[in-house]
Amino acid sequence: MVPLGERILELLRAGGWSTPKYIARKVSLWASVGRVRERCHMLTQAHLVEPLSQEFQNYDITGAGQRYLAGELDVSNLQRPTPSRVLYSD
Repeated sequence: MVPLGERILELLRAGGWSTPKYIARKVSLWASVGRVRERCHMLTQAHLVEPLSQEFQNYDITGAGQRYLAGELDVSNLQRPTPSRVLYSD
């Protein structure tokens, strides 16, 4: 898990659902909105976050994402998302 992914999960856990634009403003890793959106797609493929609409505008943390942050889920056992799956999943 990259630091941006963990930070996204932490923000969603603390504040509920959010948009990539809002998340990009809140993370302290100098991530662009596009980079946050890409990472949200990757986290969606790993079932750690879920889009709240078909347009992928808003995201919320899943139970698996909560378990990961609690140290109860080893993401190395999950299917690893690939860029092609993320880019063409819409």
